[in-house]
Amino acid sequence: MAGAVIGATIADYRNQRHEVVEGGRTIYTEPDRIIIRDPGGQAYVRGNDLYRFRYGARDIRTDTVGGDTRTVVIRPDGSEVITVVGPDGRLLRRIRRDPSGREIIIIDNSYRDPRSVGGFYVDAPPPVVNIPYDRYIVDAQEASPDVIYQTMVAPPVQRIDRRYTLDEIRYSPNVRMQMPSIDVNTINFETGSWTIPPDQAAKLQSIADGLNRAIQANPRVVFLIEGHTDAVGNEVDNLSLSDRRAQSAAELLTQQFGVPAENLTSQGYGEQYLKEQTQGPSLINRRVTIRNITPLLNGGQASLPPPPPGTAPPR
Repeated sequence: MAGAVIGATIADYRNQRHEVVEGGRTIYTEPDRIIIRDPGGQAYVRGNDLYRFRYGARDIRTDTVGGDTRTVVIRPDGSEVITVVGPDGRLLRRIRRDPSGREIIIIDNSYRDPRSVGGFYVDAPPPVVNIPYDRYIVDAQEASPDVIYQTMVAPPVQRIDRRYTLDEIRYSPNVRMQMPSIDVNTINFETGSWTIPPDQAAKLQSIADGLNRAIQANPRVVFLIEGHTDAVGNEVDNLSLSDRRAQSAAELLTQQFGVPAENLTSQGYGEQYLKEQTQGPSLINRRVTIRNITPLLNGGQASLPPPPPGTAPPR
């Protein structure tokens, strides 16, 4: 995976980027992701996180049925992670199947609420936040392991009255902001880079412990890892760079700390959400954040009902 290439910078991928205009949209294609700018000027990035699942796999099978691509990653213990992607490259479903054959649907991105009106953007009002700011946006460098875990399993800040698709959550800031987040400011990226130095990687232990504890409590839980950049450089570079930073963090959490890859998803936001309001270089802005998006996917439920009696527990 390109995101794991040590020493690579965004300049290496800028030279491989191809630009086309289709239906008023400008599409920038890189070897492992695309950036789309719509006619209104808004831009977003879409990556392929199947690369993350190759780590430690015993076998990988891929087939296409009716235009959808189904990839099955088989792990050494016999469990499988099944990912279904549509013809446009959009994730539709992600399922974990244990060795006994029992399946758990982790992400169902094919669901569409009847109130949705085209596209993936939801024009929702900003959430009303009635909890202390330092418990709504948690500073990982200052927070105790218990506070980090409590934030990972915290409920939404307000009542959620519908299910959202993964795409709606990814591309609608006011939807995402209904969930508390953790600023992983123990990681600081160099300009133009998504490499996580070994000394900073070790600081992810408390984050990984919290994630693994939450996943053990609810095997269906999904965490969104968000990548950010400072305002230096152009928009397309920064979207690609931020997406690589998010994926790099997700890869490291799996490969070094054993966080199940299927319970993580990642998305880059470029320079859209600056923490430090400056157009210049900013270490603070080159960061990743983490939030539990399970209640958004499930319409307000922290977890799904328990399996029927007699079924095998998830592995």
